Formats: sequence, structure tokens, C-alpha cells
Amino acid sequence: MNEKQMIGVVGGVGPFAGVDLLRKIAEQTEAARDQDHLPILSISYPGPIGDRTEYLLGREPVNPAYAIAEQLRLLSRMGATTAGIPCNTAHAPRIFDVIRAETADLPVRLLHMIEEVGRFLQTHYPQVARVGILSTVGTYQAEVYPQVLEGVGFTAVTPPFDLLQSRIHPAIYDASYGIKAQNPVTERARADLLAGVAVLQEAGAQAIILGCTEIPLAIPESRIGDTIMIDPTLILARALILAAGGRVKG
Repeated sequence: MNEKQMIGVVGGVGPFAGVDLLRKIAEQTEAARDQDHLPILSISYPGPIGDRTEYLLGREPVNPAYAIAEQLRLLSRMGATTAGIPCNTAHAPRIFDVIRAETADLPVRLLHMIEEVGRFLQTHYPQVARVGILSTVGTYQAEVYPQVLEGVGFTAVTPPFDLLQSRIHPAIYDASYGIKAQNPVTERARADLLAGVAVLQEAGAQAIILGCTEIPLAIPESRIGDTIMIDPTLILARALILAAGGRVKG
């Protein structure tokens, strides 16, 4: 264990996504016994962290970056040397740039999940041209995925905003049936997200990024028809393993 770096996870954004990342780190680590797995510290303390989408939409006054940075600071004090945040919207520049600035003095390598997704697509799916994005309204409006994807040669495809606002975003956030509120995932949430997948397929998306870390809980498939489903949480898990000195399966 001393040869391996400690992974830190800000796991409360949201809590189900944090647990999903921990599971995927364990599943993706090449290990034959308990002792082969990487040391991980995870904080699931969502209370102080304001909603990322609400902040980007101007309805939450305090940038959640400061609370996230404080939790990264705590993880650093506990020994974490590489870290990840399983929340796509937290990687919007208005949030993530502040997190980076606030933690610049820490001896922690903070991975950028969306940049990791761009590199993954470049490496594994160079034949893909059009990449669809299912996300929250906040991630959509921040355009963080289109910026990263277009920077590495892909065309970003997004659903119509009215569909995003009326079905996809509520499938994540609605208090009665959304993924953040209900576990296991409700049939309605999955159906609404699959409607988004269908629209993106019709728009020519060859791969679709499940661009909210709760969406892979509702859509665990690696393919739907001929369309590749891209799970950013899985990509982040594998990147954290490698950054911490571990070996990934496959």
C-alpha cells in the first residue's frame, strides 16, 4: 500500500454518484486480493455544497467551488494525493476554475473528468464524429462538453432545450421520481432519459455521453442499438486508478 498513492473523492455531489465512483474504482482495479486495491478516502458531505446547476442559473448565490475546495483540503490533510469530483456540472469553468485556484497550494493532482472523457474518446473511438450529450440544464448552458469535444475533433450534439428542460433535467432532479431522490431508479426517470437517447440518435450521434453522474445509474448499458454509451464516472474511475499508481482491468 505504501507504493500506491491515496485517492481522494468528493463524494457528495451527489451521494449516489459518489458511491457509484467508489464501486467502479474497485471493479476496474486489477487485483487478486484485498491488499492489491488502492487506498481511497471519500467524503460524502453534501450539506455545505450548494447545487451546481442552481448556481450556474443564478439561483444559488454562493459558488459551490469554495465548499468543494474545502473538502479537497480535508482530503489532502488526510493523505490524498490524487482526487476526483464525480459531478459533471462541477467542471463548468465558473466552478472548476475556482476550485483549482483555491487548491493550487495543495499537493493533490485534481483530475478534470470532462477532459478525461475527451481523451478517452480520442483514444478509443477516433472513428466517431458526432457525440451526443445528455446532461443537466447547468452543464448544457455551461457548454463544457462541447468546448472539450470540439477541441479534440468531435462534433457535439445536444437535445432540444425544451426536451432537456421538460424531461431530461427532471429525470435527474424531480423530488418524486428523479434519480437524485429515488433509488432504485424509477421507470419514469429511465424512460425520459431513453427518450433523450432516441432524439440524439435521430440527430446522428454515434456515441452519447451520459453527462450527469447519476444518469449511468439509469442507463447502465454500454450500447443502445449501434450507439455507444459513454460513462464519465467509469472513465474517471480508470483515470484515478492509473494516476494513483494502480493497474486497470482490460
